[in-house]
Amino acid sequence: MNSFSSRIIDVVTTVAGSGGTITYREIADMADIPPPGRIQSVTGTLEDMIRADHSAGRPLRAAVAVSRAGDRLPGPGFFQLCREIALYFGPDSGPQATLFHEIQLQRLRDSLEANT
Repeated sequence: MNSFSSRIIDVVTTVAGSGGTITYREIADMADIPPPGRIQSVTGTLEDMIRADHSAGRPLRAAVAVSRAGDRLPGPGFFQLCREIALYFGPDSGPQATLFHEIQLQRLRDSLEANT
């Protein structure tokens, strides 16, 4: 984990609790991550979170992090890592990726509702 991981995790966890999504840049801004390598710090921590959540059988909190592009999906690295851990078997974009992302967000919301 990088030196900013705890701040990044706090931001992502807060957004996950609100049921929303947030861009990588917004995470970097809210976590006060300085340049250079802001987005790399964010994505590295998100990847660690994916591995930890999956290993613990939890919904993926990192699913709340999305690209600022029009499709509002996570970047390709999200889908690539999910394939690596045998959680996803589709492409990095398109309808299958969109559905997988929606399912991950819904799992997260359902988990939060169950704990309230």
